[in-house]
Amino acid sequence: MIPGGESGNRDRNARDGRTRIALDRLIPSDVREIEPIVEQVAHHCRVLELSARQCAFNVPVALTEALSNAILRGNQGVREKQVRVRAMVSDSSLVLEVADEGEGFDLEACTEDPTRPENLEREDGRGLFLMRSLMDRVERFEDEERNVVRLTIHRS
Repeated sequence: MIPGGESGNRDRNARDGRTRIALDRLIPSDVREIEPIVEQVAHHCRVLELSARQCAFNVPVALTEALSNAILRGNQGVREKQVRVRAMVSDSSLVLEVADEGEGFDLEACTEDPTRPENLEREDGRGLFLMRSLMDRVERFEDEERNVVRLTIHRS
């Protein structure tokens, strides 16, 4: 993997029955990096032939939230810290991994329902809730000294 670059053969048919890495990038902790990454992943959604709703809404919103959390919370906005973004595609799903240099967190304890009365006026705390609502599966684990959030969406 080359920082800021892609690895893998992105033009190969994603529906060949094998999982392949469609995107593997290291980006600085800068929110300006979010939109270009989301656009690249949306392209892979279309190649995988996910539904229009999944490509235009579910994946972009969930990935934007995961990247924002990694940059602002995990790496605390320190530009020198990096976020690794991976997209793996197969004939049945798109799996996204967002890894930061933060200390990690408890997915269950940190997921709050923003519709509860005590949370309605809060300006934060919606990201994990949105990810879990829009994706088929959300996981958190540690890998290679990084905190990883894995988002999975299946073809509908």
